Amino acid sequence: MSRSVDLRTLRRRALASATAALMAAGMAAHADAPAMLGKLGRAATPAEVKAWNIDVRADFKGLPPGSGSVARGQEVWEARCENCHGTFGESNEVFFPMVGGTTAADIKSGHVAGLLDPNAPARTTLMKLAQLSTLWDYINRAMPWNQPKSLATDDVYAVTAYILNLGNIVPADFVLSDKNMAEVQGRLPNRNGMTREHGMWDVNGKPDVQGSACMNQCASAVAITSRLPEYARNAHGDIALQNRMIGGVRGAETALPAPSTFVALAARQAPPASGVAPAQSEGLKLAQSHACLACHGIGNKIVGPALLDIHKKYAAQPKADAVRLLIVRIKSGGTGLWGNTPMPAQDHVPDVEVRTLADWIATGKFQ
Repeated sequence: MSRSVDLRTLRRRALASATAALMAAGMAAHADAPAMLGKLGRAATPAEVKAWNIDVRADFKGLPPGSGSVARGQEVWEARCENCHGTFGESNEVFFPMVGGTTAADIKSGHVAGLLDPNAPARTTLMKLAQLSTLWDYINRAMPWNQPKSLATDDVYAVTAYILNLGNIVPADFVLSDKNMAEVQGRLPNRNGMTREHGMWDVNGKPDVQGSACMNQCASAVAITSRLPEYARNAHGDIALQNRMIGGVRGAETALPAPSTFVALAARQAPPASGVAPAQSEGLKLAQSHACLACHGIGNKIVGPALLDIHKKYAAQPKADAVRLLIVRIKSGGTGLWGNTPMPAQDHVPDVEVRTLADWIATGKFQ
């Protein structure tokens, strides 16, 4: 008489068999690695490894040879960086300030006193920076915002030197290089500011953040957009007021309900009852891939004007004329039409994609 076997037992047996098969396959692959490599792909070329292996360690291993002066850094900064960070690195219009809050005493001690002051208006980059390699590495891999990894190595050194000069860490005639980075590390205001007394270092310690899990009043469906969903708008207080002591900060007044424009756009982008999200237009895909929405909200002004406002400005003209004018504006950039903040030229974007973006804005169907 056969015994009945429940479903859980069958699953356990199947899992055990699959695990054994995978272990056997792994051992065989390890024993015959060269043969398996030929079947699973190919070894990365030296050029491919070099393109990806660009990180710079705290001991400056991985730092490429090169140099850059403060004067050259100012030129690059004014051409590629000040749109977002301001002429002197103190702007908080787009991102938090990079410079400010450090003193000569901090440079001498290696501890930034302002970090312990609860009334300090902000925590700037130079206040928090403990390792110079972090600043160099981030500029090299992620800046400028609209064209990451486009700076030459010497210009990365130069921009880093300029930022350090703005913080009075190096003099105006200084030339930063791979040869003196370790020396400059010894001048950082917060070089001694790191600690190991936290949960990320001590596995037996308490976590940095403690509190009860919040898993209530969750929305059943969330539209993926560039705006906060309504239930999360005020989760961290009114964002627009959190840096009021050092000037106005761009941002929605999250203590208030979302404007009707945001709600309408979010509703248009929400998945239908079937649960299948509508297909994105080619214009929206390009706007996301080229980081256009980092500076232009669809219904709200960020750094530049809202895309809806741009559409309305050209709506009275024939569409062909509007598209032609928008192509020129996108390709050449400039300032004056919407304020004093200049828009960088987008001459790196292929012409066919620029035309698609211009047509998308002129049509006004922002889906």
